[in-house]
Amino acid sequence: MPDRRTHRGPHPEDAQLFSAAALGALRAAASDLTWLLDRGYAPKSSLKLVGDRYQLATRQRTAVARCVCSTEDRGKRLSRCVEGSAVQGQDVWLDGYNVLTTIEAALAGAVLLKGADETLRDMASMHGSYRKVEETFPALQLIGQTLADLEPGETRWYLDRPVSNSGRLKQIILEVAAQHDWNWTVELVPDPDPLLSEATIIVATADSVILDRCGLWLNLARRVVEAHVPGSNVIDFVT
Repeated sequence: MPDRRTHRGPHPEDAQLFSAAALGALRAAASDLTWLLDRGYAPKSSLKLVGDRYQLATRQRTAVARCVCSTEDRGKRLSRCVEGSAVQGQDVWLDGYNVLTTIEAALAGAVLLKGADETLRDMASMHGSYRKVEETFPALQLIGQTLADLEPGETRWYLDRPVSNSGRLKQIILEVAAQHDWNWTVELVPDPDPLLSEATIIVATADSVILDRCGLWLNLARRVVEAHVPGSNVIDFVT
């Protein structure tokens, strides 16, 4: 069926799956998964083990997997996370969909997950297609305002070319930038992950694969949410 959503809002089951009553099992599962990862156990089989033990639904297992990393990986990621003052005058490369959909989700009241590495992650999945929603323009405005306060050099957005509507989103981003005289460029690439993972430029992302390989990174989505969406639905069962 075609995607007819007009909001990046909560999943119908999230109120129950991430309710106060569910947090005990989620916290226990996250703790156990961390213990297993710290001892070198494979992530996939470890997630199945803790998910089965605590009888987690598929969506809850996904959430735990997105939040948890080993203690060693957490330390390495946080050691390379820059303060806002470090951005002044420096170029920043954005993992475009990763940052944008998180802010869209925050504005729409969807669940945001606080990770062990202090990032915020949404539960959205695009499956090769992106659809502009009512939160898109406000999200871009808030991202832009937050970056403008940090006074970076050039901000370069990277979007996945294979994702449908990436070309349209590029034009929207450039239109918003032109309205505010923000120094933004947008690149459509086959896969942003390798570029961002190997970048010597400050990277803005919450993608764990990139965070484990990149140099300096900016926790931009969390910064935007904390500054501009204080009532967002952040779930913390890791820290």
